[in-house]
Amino acid sequence: MPPLTFHWFLPTNGDSRHVVGGGHGSPATASGRDRPPSVAYLSRIAGAAEDLGFTGALTPTGAWCEDAWLTTAMVSRHTERLKFLVAVRPGAVSPTLAAQMASTFQRHTGGRLLLNVVTGGESQEQRAYGDFLDKDDRYRRTGEFLQIVRGLWEGKSVDLVGEHLQVEDARLARVPDPVPEVYFGGSSPLAGEVAARHADVYLTWGEPPAAVAEKIAWVRGLARAQGREPRFGIRLHVITRDTAEQAWAEARRLLDGFDTQTVRAVQAGLARSESEGQRRMLALHGGRADDLEIHPNLWAGIGLVRGGAGTALVGSHHEVVERIEEYHRLGVDEFVLSGYPHLEEAYWFGENVLPRLAARGLWTHPFHGTPGVAPTAQVPFAGR
Repeated sequence: MPPLTFHWFLPTNGDSRHVVGGGHGSPATASGRDRPPSVAYLSRIAGAAEDLGFTGALTPTGAWCEDAWLTTAMVSRHTERLKFLVAVRPGAVSPTLAAQMASTFQRHTGGRLLLNVVTGGESQEQRAYGDFLDKDDRYRRTGEFLQIVRGLWEGKSVDLVGEHLQVEDARLARVPDPVPEVYFGGSSPLAGEVAARHADVYLTWGEPPAAVAEKIAWVRGLARAQGREPRFGIRLHVITRDTAEQAWAEARRLLDGFDTQTVRAVQAGLARSESEGQRRMLALHGGRADDLEIHPNLWAGIGLVRGGAGTALVGSHHEVVERIEEYHRLGVDEFVLSGYPHLEEAYWFGENVLPRLAARGLWTHPFHGTPGVAPTAQVPFAGR
């Protein structure tokens, strides 16, 4: 099996010692003001992630958070090697401009862009940005968008008259080097078709292993029919501690911070989501605050107040390693992780889980080559 790759998350909607909600039709919760998403704070998280051995950092997109392109461009100046998994919506920018922005980003950061293409699951939010296509047509447009972008990145002159996009004699003065990898997720049939044709890495939210295995088999089969072999990644939160009891105590502390009225309001908003992935997330807990461990060490509590990724790995460092290996055996090679607060949780995972994975021969620090050895972090953190 190939070695594992880990990415962290930049909370551009704010951070807290409590869960910060937002996304997929739900507004950011008040706790996002506890630690505002300033460039200085986000740079501390990015610097810690870089030192600890995370390869990249996912940066979300939407009305509930800061702009991903601008934020990562500024944060990149405070890091040296960390890549940025920048979320972009095809309905918000022309494909030619997006390809040009990616090329510029690569040159000015030394090739540190990864592109997370987000079709957009909420028509109400899309309309606020001037996008009035329905969900299926948004996926068809995404396919056309990526066809154009990939052609431009290959140095071609692109002409396309599509169902939703049209370009004539489109070309780039300078192609990106290296070409950014495309990350893409989605659970609907049309999402699978787009992933099969264009994704370098197919991302799924953190469902139980059996469901993840089904998704991998589905996308892998579609991609092989196109002569392609994408990699697979999973998006999860994480709470890892020295003992299982300490980890679950932290999960309970987060759960105790959920206001009943807020949970109801968030769940009502998420229930209106058009996203098949969001529907699957909601089905894991059904809006209930009990019986949230849906698989050993897989906790669905985050999804009570947060749209999008709603599950967390919870347990001792050894148990978290075991669950990562379980997903890895299914074919998952990349893990996009986060935790509250993002600065401290990066250290909990980076100092305690990554070395254990290195000892098993499953991970090597991407910037230093020595398994499990990271330099002294730029930001001191008292305690483990």
